[in-house]
Amino acid sequence: MFVNRERELTQLNQFVEQEGAHFVIVYGRRRVGKTTLLTTWADRSGLPTLYWVAKRDPKEALMADLARTIYAWERDLDYTDVEIRPQSWEAVLRMMAQAVGAQRAIVILDELPYALRQDAGLGSHIQAAWDHLFKDSQIMLFLAGSHVGMMTDLMAYQSPLYGRMTGQFPLFPLSFATLQEFLPQYDVRKRLAVYTILGGVPAYLERWDDGDTLAGNVTRLFLQRTGWFHNEPLVLISDLTQRETVSYEAILKAIADGRHTRDDIAAFTAIPSPSLSHYLPRLLDLKLIERRVPVTVPLDKIKTSRHSRYYLGDPFLRFYYRFVDPNLHLVERGLTHRLWQMMEDNFRAFVALTFEDVCRDWVLKQAQTGRLPFAPDNVGSHWSKEVQVDVAAIAWRERQILLGECKWGDHPLGRSVVVELIEEKTEKVLRDLPDDGEEWQVHYAFFARSDFTAAARAEAEAVGAQLVDLARLDADLRQVSAR
Repeated sequence: MFVNRERELTQLNQFVEQEGAHFVIVYGRRRVGKTTLLTTWADRSGLPTLYWVAKRDPKEALMADLARTIYAWERDLDYTDVEIRPQSWEAVLRMMAQAVGAQRAIVILDELPYALRQDAGLGSHIQAAWDHLFKDSQIMLFLAGSHVGMMTDLMAYQSPLYGRMTGQFPLFPLSFATLQEFLPQYDVRKRLAVYTILGGVPAYLERWDDGDTLAGNVTRLFLQRTGWFHNEPLVLISDLTQRETVSYEAILKAIADGRHTRDDIAAFTAIPSPSLSHYLPRLLDLKLIERRVPVTVPLDKIKTSRHSRYYLGDPFLRFYYRFVDPNLHLVERGLTHRLWQMMEDNFRAFVALTFEDVCRDWVLKQAQTGRLPFAPDNVGSHWSKEVQVDVAAIAWRERQILLGECKWGDHPLGRSVVVELIEEKTEKVLRDLPDDGEEWQVHYAFFARSDFTAAARAEAEAVGAQLVDLARLDADLRQVSAR
């Protein structure tokens, strides 16, 4: 399926509209849809497109395969068995330049890390070809790959390709709002449960059967030795780096276990806190983890704040390391029924965490579309030794702040939740602001799984609070996503 990549397509179309050569690197976690995006865009562009995907083959086989692909493309053939044995990457790239010629064309070299593993000098050959063959042409050259570590290394200062790229294109998972297209038979509650398990990775969502129950899908995909996701986390992490996968996995497990500060992560993993600076940035770049600070931390202190906490930003890994990884012994012994019972007992509270994430995303999208009472500088949550608030947004210059609470319960959100935030928590939050929050204007939002009691509505309406149930949350996010 090709779902909701309109913003990315618009960005890619800008390369078509701009004359001259373009050299773009496209990267993102495996199964996020890089190939589908690039090939769909190329097909829609109507431009001649040369597509080649590297395989786990020796260098000589890779060069021959690319040469045959160029030969067939130049002659408008689907395939050729003509034997071509180029002696070097220079010869293959020269062959590509001759095939492209002066025409406006798209060239996609996919899964390039497979070729880089076979020949670490390939980057130098591409650099020479760009400088001498492609730079003054009309080519749009895209290098794509899932091994994020190797792809981002191509842009590093020490790389031969440093400074040659005209664009970089990281691709991230889809938002919760897109799940209706993958799961049309599920209502919004079930879709949120699936998002809690799989996140927004298209290839994962395509494996989910919305004609089956939650238990049936989890058992089939996760709780069997032959399950599709059985080894996925390890493969995903190996795409981060060529080595030290054990340390990366240890950090993810620590955060999934509730260790959110650097010191706690270091203690859990036995990795010295200073050494975490080697691992955390790459996990952050890939958005597998998130670094959060209270919204009351001033903008100029966010990067250095000691109040930061780390969370798993990837729902799939959050679910896997919370429920599956600690219980792999049950999977190996075939005790799937017992494992599902253990999951089911704790799953509702686990979905509540994802609900909070989606509520924060709702605030962010409302801000982006100008539907909040003010334009915030930061959206997130707030915590201190005295108070915890699920959702918060702040505008420093205007001295305005939004505070919100989320409740994922079976019953309507009651008056006590509204009163506690307005009369108790607000004062404690304002104390963390300059001048103890004097002259700050406070706005409120409350988020509920089902509905609000009449008393809660009356209290909320008295202060102009926004009341957002799951149906409205879903509708608003899908409306923004469709734009």
